[in-house]
Amino acid sequence: MNKIDYSLYLVTDRDILGERDLCKAVEDSIKGGTTIVQLREKFIDDEKFLQIAKEVQKITKKYNVPLIINDNIKIAKEIDAEGVHIGQSDDSLEKAREILGKNKIIGVSVGSIEEALKAQAGGADYLGIGTIFYTGSKKDINEPLGIENLKNIVDAIKIPSVAIGGIHLDNVKDVMNTGVDGVAVISEILGKEDIKNASKTLLSFIK
Repeated sequence: MNKIDYSLYLVTDRDILGERDLCKAVEDSIKGGTTIVQLREKFIDDEKFLQIAKEVQKITKKYNVPLIINDNIKIAKEIDAEGVHIGQSDDSLEKAREILGKNKIIGVSVGSIEEALKAQAGGADYLGIGTIFYTGSKKDINEPLGIENLKNIVDAIKIPSVAIGGIHLDNVKDVMNTGVDGVAVISEILGKEDIKNASKTLLSFIK
């Protein structure tokens, strides 16, 4: 597997897009500099998820950008996506690796050094660390981690990581200064009128 560029990690959310087309939004974000895309669909059945995944994959393949499927190992396997991202309460890392094989990217959401070290030891390829700041898309979180805890986790691990949760232009430089490999964002790209320009601007703060 080629080295993955995690610097600008787009997580999709069709609710934020409203009436706008998901595939066009993904394409615009990639044109603006998005380096990796996670397809996140929480409230639809597998049949609909599969249909959307195939459409989005046409875009990511066109630009040679890795497509990560959120939570659904079956869909990731079925479309031969580059990888899957799992949370602490989703299917186990071992199961994901068994189904997808050793060459696929498996990311794990973590919120503490303990979770991070466990996922690293279990063979995760990268970690999604969060939630860093308060955010509208995660209603059930407790206290956000903040910059200091993020840095402590990053310092404890040897695999790539992306920070997620409430990351915007005004705090992205502080986030990157912790040593993370990138930032995962939803509204900072998809919530903007000009998605391509939003991605381009954000990337300029990262690199």
